[in-house]
Amino acid sequence: LFDGVYPFYPQQRKAAVFDISTIIVIVVFLVLACSFLLIIPGIRGRARCHWTLRVLLSLFVGVVIVVVQFTGDWETGWVQANTSYKSFSHVRVNADIGLHIGLGGVNVTLRGNPVHQINETINYNEHFPWSFGADYERSYSEGLQKGLPSPILYVAEKFSRQSPCAVHRQYRIAGHYASAMLWVAFCTWIISNILFSMPVLVYGGYMLLVTGAFMIFSMLSFSTVRNSPMCLIQIGTRTLHVAYGGSFWLMLAIGLLCFVLGITIVAMHHLNLDLLKTFFDLREDKAEEYQEMPEVFVNPYVVNKGL
Repeated sequence: LFDGVYPFYPQQRKAAVFDISTIIVIVVFLVLACSFLLIIPGIRGRARCHWTLRVLLSLFVGVVIVVVQFTGDWETGWVQANTSYKSFSHVRVNADIGLHIGLGGVNVTLRGNPVHQINETINYNEHFPWSFGADYERSYSEGLQKGLPSPILYVAEKFSRQSPCAVHRQYRIAGHYASAMLWVAFCTWIISNILFSMPVLVYGGYMLLVTGAFMIFSMLSFSTVRNSPMCLIQIGTRTLHVAYGGSFWLMLAIGLLCFVLGITIVAMHHLNLDLLKTFFDLREDKAEEYQEMPEVFVNPYVVNKGL
């Protein structure tokens, strides 16, 4: 030990709470939402409520499409077990081991129960990326060199390329295609907002349907990893099982919401177009364009002179 800390680490490792990319995306969309809230008082009448609902709902859909690409809880699993802590050591600790699988990699969490055991703080959260451009094997090798706890290395080894489980390639390709479809959904979301700002509301509804379709396609792409048999992750006497996490179910909810909104807009276009234009604040402008002048004032001097 060097000042009570293992020499591999200059300071004690702490578990990460949020991903930096996720925070940046959320902050950007919050700035857009706050900027719109500042101009709400300038919108008069019932249109203020309509604008607020449309803008905030649209921003929520957009931030979800982008944020879930950086989250690590498409699949999650937790188990509490009494397991060995370090290699070549008989010391055992009681800890909670968590597995969080995202589109770009896997996070393995080790949290002591209690956190302070064997004169050490047991609270780790290690990320092992497998996205294109990242080297999973190198991250795993760096974990070995740093001397990470045995449960983290054991779980991470299950997703390596040399593992007999052979799930590394499936997760990597499924995450890549799911991410690509989400970026397409983000593009169609932008196009739908552009169409809604123009008097072509029905096409905006169609683009919302396309957005929801690509979101569902991304979920189907990620769920293909379920077709491959998953090796048992045995930690002590307990088995770590994974299930779909919050990001997966959030994507399902937002995708279905886009379908419902798109179908509603298309149906209102054919059944009640005036109500749809009123909600999008287009009916009043159209009425003013064709409104006739109720009263005309004529200068008699000009009329007589012309005659």
